[in-house]
Amino acid sequence: MISPSCTLSLFIFPLLFLPIHAQTLIHGTCKVCSQQDPIVNYQFCTTSLEPASGSHHADVRGLGRISIQLTHQNVSDTRGHIKTLLKKKYSSSIKMRLNDCFELYSDAVTDTKHAMRSYKSKHYDEANMLISSVMDAATTCENGFKEKRNIVSPLTKRNNATFELSGIGLSIIHILRVGTNQTLQGANISG
Repeated sequence: MISPSCTLSLFIFPLLFLPIHAQTLIHGTCKVCSQQDPIVNYQFCTTSLEPASGSHHADVRGLGRISIQLTHQNVSDTRGHIKTLLKKKYSSSIKMRLNDCFELYSDAVTDTKHAMRSYKSKHYDEANMLISSVMDAATTCENGFKEKRNIVSPLTKRNNATFELSGIGLSIIHILRVGTNQTLQGANISG
């Protein structure tokens, strides 16, 4: 007969291991992403993925799904923020750029939805193309404000977040395309 304390130990040990393993996988994945792509900032990656719902139970593929979800939430929120900004009084030059960004982010919302479907179906090339388009939208939006002197973009922080979240998604898609174990073992962090 197994003692109650032994049973409790058998129950608690896996619970203690799970968060450590999940945190190691998140940090390892972010390490690989930042090493293979200078766009991905390791700190931004870990602080984005760690608090995300489901990340502590996810494998690498799950982290990719989460990164696309985070990108979708970000572009949806940014689109809403732009809509609010358009109601404020700005110069015609800023309004024009905000309208352009609104269109870009409207397309990005659609692109992230399609990217998620492609990702779930393991159509990584298509997901890659769609997430790249989202990344381009953020860059185009930001560059629109830089075209004219003396205009400061009210969206720089949001555009940068969209760009970086997209970069994480693209890097994880790359990991999945070349093989998770091969990439992670090459970085000494097999998960």
